[in-house]
Amino acid sequence: MKKIAVYGKGGIGKSTTVSNLSAALSLEGFTVMQIGCDPKADSTKNLTGGRNVRTVLELLREKKDRVTLDDLVSPGFNGILCVEAGGPTPGIGCAGRGIIAAFEKLKELQAYEIYKPDVVLYDVLGDVVCGGFAMPMREGYADEVVIVSSGEMMSLYAAANIAQAIQNFAGRSYASLRGVILNRRDIENERALAEAAAREIGTGIIGEVPRCSLVQNAEAEGKTVLEKFPSSEMSGIYRSLAGLLAGERVAS
Repeated sequence: MKKIAVYGKGGIGKSTTVSNLSAALSLEGFTVMQIGCDPKADSTKNLTGGRNVRTVLELLREKKDRVTLDDLVSPGFNGILCVEAGGPTPGIGCAGRGIIAAFEKLKELQAYEIYKPDVVLYDVLGDVVCGGFAMPMREGYADEVVIVSSGEMMSLYAAANIAQAIQNFAGRSYASLRGVILNRRDIENERALAEAAAREIGTGIIGEVPRCSLVQNAEAEGKTVLEKFPSSEMSGIYRSLAGLLAGERVAS
């Protein structure tokens, strides 16, 4: 099982990227689990036809100890296992603590042992890397961290903070930084800006996703590009990136 945590600033296209990677991996025959770690709980919408799945925290509040794995894990496109950690009631509680509670429940119910996913993708908000949001990288859940960023200043600033958090856990056998996926916004000198920022945090650009109207067209129907436009060039880009992240088994 390979476990990858994908971090990035809110609104940067992280969930879009993760969902398309999940779809690409599933189409290669992998059993994929995608876990949304954002209070908005919209990570998996494009895998479920635009439908919001019920969150772990919502179900814990409602069912308490009676919650089951079937409650927490929803089937998505091509059998992808969809989970949304969720967040607290607005104005009450800490979103980071919510992620911790959700992860602990999934572990208690032996989600990984029962579903046996080949690849787990954690979709993690990276604006604030507090203890809860850092949990995928620091508690042994993920093997690698990938950062999604554009060349915009605030996106690169968030990337630097995420990289600093990873560095703080260096030497403890926690997740390592794999690299940056450049999700282009087509600003001036974007590639050069992103490459310079990546060098400063000790990594590089491992993939590049161009702006493309097919992404928005697919999302308007609650779908990924892989589902809506499987033969498109954009689908090929996501497939190549998925193969790079998962390793030779996908590429072969």
